[in-house]
Amino acid sequence: MMHAPTPRYEWGQRVQALTNLFNDGTYPEQPENALLVCEGEEGEVVQIGRHVESGIPVYMVEFSSRRVIGCTEQELMPRQSEEEPI
Repeated sequence: MMHAPTPRYEWGQRVQALTNLFNDGTYPEQPENALLVCEGEEGEVVQIGRHVESGIPVYMVEFSSRRVIGCTEQELMPRQSEEEPI
């Protein structure tokens, strides 16, 4: 039996999109391949689930555009606060 990875992000954590996020057909209000979130847009993790077959964490992120998008860890990074040095 495969061990499911521990989620990297937590509920309420601020994150940023690492890349442009396009509709893969799972976002019903927009056409397939429509741009949903631009690279760098900030959001907040509002729920954490798991992909049924692989067990990898899937994060429901509410972005500043008021869209809630399912994201993988590879599509996100922690938000860079203004207080933190770059």
